[in-house]
Amino acid sequence: MRICGTDAMSAPFFINQSINMKFKFLFLIISIFTFQFAFAQKTIKGVVTDASGSTPLSGATISVAGKAVATSDANGAFSIPCNGGNTEISVSFVGYGTVKYTVKDCDVNLQVTLNEAGSTLGNVEITATSNQNKSLLYQPASISKLNRAELNRSTGLFLDDAINTNVPGVIMQRRAVSSGQSFNIRGYGNGSGGTGRINSNFDGQGSKVYLNGIPITDAEGITVMDDIDFGSIGNVEVTKGPAGTIYGLAVAGVVNLKTIRPEKGKTSFTQDLMVGSYGLQRYTTHFAMGAERSSLLVNYGHQFTEGYTYHNNSEKDFVNVSGEFKPNDKQTVNMYIGYSKSYDQRIGELTLSQWANNDYTGNIDYVKRDGHAAMTSFRAGVSHTYNFCKSISNTTTVFGTGATINASSAGGWTDKDPLNYGLRSTFNTNFALGKGLTLSGITGVELQSQTAQTIGYTMVKDPRDPLAVWVYGTHYYWTIGAANSNKYTTSSTGSYFTEWTLALPKDLSVTAGIGVSNMRINLSDRLFANNQLPTRFDTAYKSMVSPHFALNKVFNKNFSAYVSWSKGYKAPTSSYFYIPFTGKLNNNLKPEVGTQFEIGTKGSLLNGKVNFQLAYFDAIFADKMSAVNVLNAAGTATLYTYLVNGGKQNDKGFEGI
Repeated sequence: MRICGTDAMSAPFFINQSINMKFKFLFLIISIFTFQFAFAQKTIKGVVTDASGSTPLSGATISVAGKAVATSDANGAFSIPCNGGNTEISVSFVGYGTVKYTVKDCDVNLQVTLNEAGSTLGNVEITATSNQNKSLLYQPASISKLNRAELNRSTGLFLDDAINTNVPGVIMQRRAVSSGQSFNIRGYGNGSGGTGRINSNFDGQGSKVYLNGIPITDAEGITVMDDIDFGSIGNVEVTKGPAGTIYGLAVAGVVNLKTIRPEKGKTSFTQDLMVGSYGLQRYTTHFAMGAERSSLLVNYGHQFTEGYTYHNNSEKDFVNVSGEFKPNDKQTVNMYIGYSKSYDQRIGELTLSQWANNDYTGNIDYVKRDGHAAMTSFRAGVSHTYNFCKSISNTTTVFGTGATINASSAGGWTDKDPLNYGLRSTFNTNFALGKGLTLSGITGVELQSQTAQTIGYTMVKDPRDPLAVWVYGTHYYWTIGAANSNKYTTSSTGSYFTEWTLALPKDLSVTAGIGVSNMRINLSDRLFANNQLPTRFDTAYKSMVSPHFALNKVFNKNFSAYVSWSKGYKAPTSSYFYIPFTGKLNNNLKPEVGTQFEIGTKGSLLNGKVNFQLAYFDAIFADKMSAVNVLNAAGTATLYTYLVNGGKQNDKGFEGI
């Protein structure tokens, strides 16, 4: 076994000086013939990697005159006989485009880089995997990936259009035109809102979302995507089911978003304009530069729409900058900086009667309180990849997010100022074990911390309004009243993981991994008004262990079959603990536990013209957190809500596309 190019042993040989002249002469003759044979049989040597040049591709096929003559080893290396003159060779690998070379000099070592193909299912590479081959065919999981063409089939501005059309088993919803986005993955939705929250029942829980490797999901497991410009997204990857082994607290699944990448060798400056129904206006300015070792993309945009009904305006301004730089063959640096300011009005929920009668006026208690969600945010992250050798590489990302959020609804007004920061570091390894066996793995850590102050207010009728009955368009909106809550929270999450894949002959692989997550939440009540309620509360959820086991088999490079079992967790959020109405503490909550068994197949038919994915899953979510409404004595109104671990949720079904 070789690690970073070092042989396990070497052996010198010695020539006995007492060999008689006859044997010396015989040895000389044999050496001359051996030298002549070696000279006549020169070899072409090379290394096959992906387009980044950092990931060797094991099992690539090297062909001469249309006939396969060799495959690359675990380090991507290969050698074939060179017959002199012009030797035509081609290099192919499942999921990548084939490249052809004319070799004129047998002594030159070839550096072969393959780009992802564009039509077959095998072209898809996933973000994080223990398998050395990142092609989707080699992943024992149900994963959907959308490219720019699929994202642009509608306006390209709202991600739910593409998700709901192209990803079976996943539903994406929006609370308003451009806010309150959340994913429902295989029946697992947003979780519960809790008490004293800003709007967590509208934001995502249970699944984790990343943008260019930066977690959008905060340290408590809440995902707010109001500030994300989905028009700048060029690639989406959805992993369905518990993904705690590699991603920590991801009981439902993971969504990886990546921004558009500039085309290599081109520099462009473009201006886009889009107008549409309901007053839609979208202006985007792009600057893109792609060089051999660097790329830079700068986007500025403004988006506005009046929405489909009254009090439904949406406005967003954004700037995002992404870049990739390769100072040398061993290092790659990626960076992302984003600023966004968004404002979305909300009309509240429709009643069944309103829906049946096409009445979209919504909830008047939302509208008169100027129901809305406003967010100003700044996100930044820097990622550094270092290739120690062909067998070991490390990618470390440091990131931070700061935001100012305010929202109003029928329940009042809430201000929240979160600051979230952390790092994610992974080591990717691959070793050739001999006899067609390779062992590859991913090992790493993700750490996040967040501080946030959340203040809640009542809302009262504007004293300037002389009329008793509020009517939209003729009266003042209600205004902010007295503060009724003031919570300061410090949250931290740590996830530690390792997963390994043993690649066997005949494209059979076995995967096993384990992740361990911990969460700690500290709350401070800064508006102490009830002697029964403690001013401070601290809790921790430790040793949430998430194993994963899987088996995958690829047949004829065209389709694969797999079986897998995985586990994940969702811990309670800070909004679950205080019950302001009673002045009591809800401190008996446990994390939800999700397990999933899955069996499936995926592949391509008719020479790549038809792609398919089929899967059966059985997911069980135990200790499910559910909201309990406590009514008044007459049973006509809800006094308060609290959370309990309410039992199990079993989601099972078939998916196909």
